[in-house]
Amino acid sequence: MAVQGISWSGVLMRVVFAVALVLLTYNPSGHSFYHWAVTPPPGITALKAFLGILLLTGWVICLRTAFVALGWLGVTLGAALLGTMVWLLVDMKMVDTTPSMLVWIALVSVGIVLGIGLSWSLIRARTTCQIEVQ
Repeated sequence: MAVQGISWSGVLMRVVFAVALVLLTYNPSGHSFYHWAVTPPPGITALKAFLGILLLTGWVICLRTAFVALGWLGVTLGAALLGTMVWLLVDMKMVDTTPSMLVWIALVSVGIVLGIGLSWSLIRARTTCQIEVQ
């Protein structure tokens, strides 16, 4: 049986999906599910509940897939790698250190780690020609 490959566009699509999921859930601009859910009308409406469950489903899929593919060590190393890259960029004065900017960077970093986690099993299968079965 041939191993189905993954393209760079497939990896990019998964990373974009994960970053979008994170930023749709919360972002400092004030345009996110969190900000919308806490505004009037007070309480839970059908639309807020539906979209909340849709986001929660996306989070569960992303987190489960990322942790199965990368494990705790992989997720931790990925986050540490992105964190030290941001530290390097701040140290080189290439990134602004305002609190809002740091929140944006942290949220995008979480999305990138989740997106790589979504793709990791397929990348490993393509590079090693071994299929991961759970």
